[in-house]
Amino acid sequence: MGSNAFLLSIIYLLVGIAVESARRLYPSRFVQRLSLSLDSLPARALELVGVMDRLRLDYTNGQILDYQARLIFAGTTIVIIFVLAFVVGMLVGSLRSYVERRALKKASHRPPG
Repeated sequence: MGSNAFLLSIIYLLVGIAVESARRLYPSRFVQRLSLSLDSLPARALELVGVMDRLRLDYTNGQILDYQARLIFAGTTIVIIFVLAFVVGMLVGSLRSYVERRALKKASHRPPG
C-alpha cells in the first residue's frame, strides 16, 4: 500500500515538474489549463481545511513566493495520495477479512465428507 502511494506521489510530482517547466519555457493555453487542472486537487483540499484563503492572500501580497506555493501544493498532494491509499487499503483489507470470515463460516457449517 505504501509503496504504491509513494510511486504515485513520485509520478504526480514528476508530471507537475514537467508541466511547470513547460509553462515557464513554452507557455500555451493547453499547458496553462493542464497546470490549473493539476493545481485544482490540492487547492480544493486546502479550501476544505480552510487554509486556501489565507494562502491566496499571502501569495497576492508577495509574502509567499511562487516556488513556496508550489511546495505547499506538492506537499498537500502527497498527503492526499497517502490518505487515499490508507483509506483504500483499509477498505480492501476490511472487505478481504469479511470474505475470509464468510468462507470460514461456510466451511465450518459444511458436513464432513
